[in-house]
Amino acid sequence: MPSGLAEVDDGRVRPSVFVRADAAAALPRLGGMARPDGVVIVSERFWAFVGRDGTLRQGDMPRPSRALRHVPLVRGLVRLGASLSPLFRRSGVARPRERRLLLAAVLAPCVTIFLPAPFGLLAGLGVTLGLVAWMLRGRTLHLHGAEHRAIAAAEERRLAAAWRGEARPSRFSPRCGTNFAALVAPTTFLFDRFWVLPTAIFTPLAVTLVSLALTMELWQLVQSSNRPAARALLLPGLALQRLTTREPSLEETRVALRAVAAVLEQELSGA
Repeated sequence: MPSGLAEVDDGRVRPSVFVRADAAAALPRLGGMARPDGVVIVSERFWAFVGRDGTLRQGDMPRPSRALRHVPLVRGLVRLGASLSPLFRRSGVARPRERRLLLAAVLAPCVTIFLPAPFGLLAGLGVTLGLVAWMLRGRTLHLHGAEHRAIAAAEERRLAAAWRGEARPSRFSPRCGTNFAALVAPTTFLFDRFWVLPTAIFTPLAVTLVSLALTMELWQLVQSSNRPAARALLLPGLALQRLTTREPSLEETRVALRAVAAVLEQELSGA
């Protein structure tokens, strides 16, 4: 066993998973999210949350039907909803008050539509800024960088070296939700401007859902393309990550690596 790996063995994650993963020909695609108190890592089948205090929580990801995963627009919303499931499920990582706050932020456009134009815009902006501030509180920015570094370490097969501090993969990620947000903002603005149906109470929510679905389709195309023009669409999000991430410490990187190990342990065991 490479030196330094024994420290990850807290009785819940076997350190050998790093060695096995680094030697694997293929690994599942990983994603994640940073929180003030830890890091969530997800694959298509499993999720794991590791806190800064060493706590570990795990669960299964929802598995939508094969039919839904192939319907244009719908598949994007299904994928987006699945990625947020560790937050919204009762056994997930978010506390009840935070789940209510996130739900209120999603439904806010249906309320602000009844306010006069300048007040509605200000209210919507206030809700957005408040939500961003809430989500990026505490050590979230540093743990966000740690999340990216840990996922990159898995993709580059340098998990063991990253754990020992010998490798420091990039803290910037082309698949980060920040990149998605950078795409969804102009998409929503344009779609709202060209909305042709009569305005109704559900219009803001409909615009938001369709914009999210369209952006997910665009994002998947960009992710699967190697053309420079397509990859250029990721540049605004990558630039924005200079604000939404901070250089993590080795200990913060190890928090994210523990979460990666917990997910990969289940994947590699054939669960």
